[in-house]
Amino acid sequence: MLQGIRIIEFEAMGPAPFAGMLLADLGAEVIVIHRPDGENNPVKQGPALLDRGKRSIALDLKDAKDRPVIEALLRSADGLIEGMRPGVMERLNLGPDIVHALNSKLVYGRMTGWGQTGPRAQQAGHDLNYLALSGALFYASPPGQPPVAPPTLTGDLGGGAMYLCVGMLAGLLKARQSGQGCVVDAAIVDGVSHLFALLLSMGPMFDPAARGGSLLDGPHWSRCYTCADGGFVSVQCLEQKFYHQFLTLLGLESDPDMQDQFDAAQWSTQSARLAALFATQPRSHWEALFDGTDACVAPVLSPSEAAQDPHHRARGLWNAKGPTPAPRFDGTVAQPGPIPARDAHRDPLLDDLTERGLL
Repeated sequence: MLQGIRIIEFEAMGPAPFAGMLLADLGAEVIVIHRPDGENNPVKQGPALLDRGKRSIALDLKDAKDRPVIEALLRSADGLIEGMRPGVMERLNLGPDIVHALNSKLVYGRMTGWGQTGPRAQQAGHDLNYLALSGALFYASPPGQPPVAPPTLTGDLGGGAMYLCVGMLAGLLKARQSGQGCVVDAAIVDGVSHLFALLLSMGPMFDPAARGGSLLDGPHWSRCYTCADGGFVSVQCLEQKFYHQFLTLLGLESDPDMQDQFDAAQWSTQSARLAALFATQPRSHWEALFDGTDACVAPVLSPSEAAQDPHHRARGLWNAKGPTPAPRFDGTVAQPGPIPARDAHRDPLLDDLTERGLL
């Protein structure tokens, strides 16, 4: 889908390389400028999965002899992705003003936690901190328990990388029309705050000031329960017809204490009732009972279990190298490119820049 688009990615951690991977999965030519000493980075990121489908060249951003190659790459590109703390690229003489002087059509994508401006812009932070300050972490557990959220998924990726990709794509479309690039300021706190729009649109269904008091985090029909074997099941049967099917399968369709679905005063009692019931059987029992129904119940799977789930296997969501690209176009599952060795594409990239007359 993005064939013909060239993105230069400056090596970083977390959401920025994920955004580069996603664009590469979609067909863009993503060239990652790795640090020459990156192999000695004390922060280990595991397999270089986020480099899949990219081309690699190792360059020293502070070394004058590598500067012509960096500038040639930027002149050849449609977009740039960087995940440095605000001001770092400027100190490297690679800020937006300098880069746009080299290539006015380039879309300059910036990935940070706090944003390019504001009192916290220069302050360190990580996923959990951005979620906490945005308000999203407030709802990440039942009342009375410390909030816990799945690592990186909501903040770094949902509010960060995905918004960076949307911004990059919008900027690329505009550049194609106007011939003028732009700067995309993708801050995780901005993205996570923007995600609240759906919840706020629910009006009285969502209480932004109370944990356990909203329609999605308080009811007995919108939470997880512990099973006899220590496994968990998720329940979220919001619509009344689904709630009725849920009760029917549990044999509670005639129980007067379970009929009033939306009376918040009864939720704690009803939750305790269901907690005791789910604790009587292992997860496999409940999984079999609700399988194929519209009761909106699903087992809580570990990542390794999820990779083997029949639905996921049928859709080919995982292969031996990790998750397959998303979304799909015309029903086709794209095949991700290989993970390159560091600096693997130096020679062909230098040859390409020379042929273009840029080096």
